[in-house]
Amino acid sequence: MNVIKTLEANKGKTLFSFEILPPLKGKNIKYIYDAIDPLMEFNPSFINVTYHREEYVYKKREKGFLEKISIRKRPGTVGICAAIQNKYGVITVPHLTCGGFSMEETENALIDLNFLGINNILALRGDPVKTELSFEPESDGHEHAEDLVRQAAQMNQGNFLDEEIKNPEPTTFCIGVAGYPEKHYEAMNPNQDIQFLKQKIDAGAHYVVTQMFFDNKKYFDFVDNCRAAGITVPIIPGIKPITTLKHIAFIPKTFHVDLPDEFANALLVCKTNQEVAKVGVDWMIKQSKELKAAKVPCIHYYTMGKSTHVTEIVKAVF
Repeated sequence: MNVIKTLEANKGKTLFSFEILPPLKGKNIKYIYDAIDPLMEFNPSFINVTYHREEYVYKKREKGFLEKISIRKRPGTVGICAAIQNKYGVITVPHLTCGGFSMEETENALIDLNFLGINNILALRGDPVKTELSFEPESDGHEHAEDLVRQAAQMNQGNFLDEEIKNPEPTTFCIGVAGYPEKHYEAMNPNQDIQFLKQKIDAGAHYVVTQMFFDNKKYFDFVDNCRAAGITVPIIPGIKPITTLKHIAFIPKTFHVDLPDEFANALLVCKTNQEVAKVGVDWMIKQSKELKAAKVPCIHYYTMGKSTHVTEIVKAVF
């Protein structure tokens, strides 16, 4: 079973899914299981696992020289997906990015996933690393998510990079992509952004998961505009509760999203993380109930590795 078949089998019913982060290097798989266990009683339809590419740090050496060192703080996406499927029997969706991969490395990663029976991916361009002013693809790598989608879709047709392979067996990847109700921050305008999304669908993507938003009208308008542009695939709303004082400034700045006046005004009077969490969870419950009443195909929650507040929301909604 894959994401799109699951959505089709439950058409007319709003499903529930969530995203987790791999633990920081040095932590074990129990960190992941502790985050997942409280949510399993609500029967999530699939679980996304994010991918984190290398970052660079500079360490001082003798005579004032600086050494550039590559590190990955959150490795393990593929292994975590395999472990989750084995332990819980639930569909997992690893994130696959353009950043950090050549086309051959992408193909090899997809082959590994195929061997493990992981036949879902979320294809993303990925963000620039901290040392880049803008995204820079790898040598012989993909510059846009559309190209990554196309490569995976080609493998589904039995087309690999090495054209001399005899009788290749097609893969069966279900390919998801990201959509932006408030537009991607690099797009010149919303209409252009939707055209870029349509190009990803035309390249072979099967469904869309949105960036987080806090105003459902922006999601509903986004869906209407996508349909008008000829995008017919399921569009899954992705949402996240604001639960700390730091989130109030961090989330709008980092994810380029706006907060509705009613929500923003309620957050501004909060003095503690507990007060913020109460306002954030209540807002997310209200938002989720409205989305469910509209019969969206699935509600996808961004947990940022912590499931306590999402569990509270899901319990109230599903």
